[in-house]
Amino acid sequence: MAYSESLADRVREYLADLPFLEEKEMFGGLVFMYNEKMCVGIIKDGLMCRIDPELFEEMLEKQGVTSLATPANSMKGFVVVDETGLRSRKEFEYWIDLALAFNERAKKTVKKTRKQ
Repeated sequence: MAYSESLADRVREYLADLPFLEEKEMFGGLVFMYNEKMCVGIIKDGLMCRIDPELFEEMLEKQGVTSLATPANSMKGFVVVDETGLRSRKEFEYWIDLALAFNERAKKTVKKTRKQ
């Protein structure tokens, strides 16, 4: 199992009424695209959320939250919340709602064309 199916089902249930929602497998996990923009996803057992970069540092101080960034790839605004930060329905909904709120203002990723 590359990602938590039970967490993916929780996300699907919560986002079920949203139009323009699409699931894509990427990063070795599952990503939920909303309005053609990456919004939330599942990476292993964690919930990946695309949040407002202005809130990024503050959110990293919360329990169970780490950055998706790597030394080679700066992804400010992308956090992963592990099970300790998703125990209650209220915590789970907080993170999804935070990502949905930013999705309204987020820019679409421009697809790069490869030179052949």
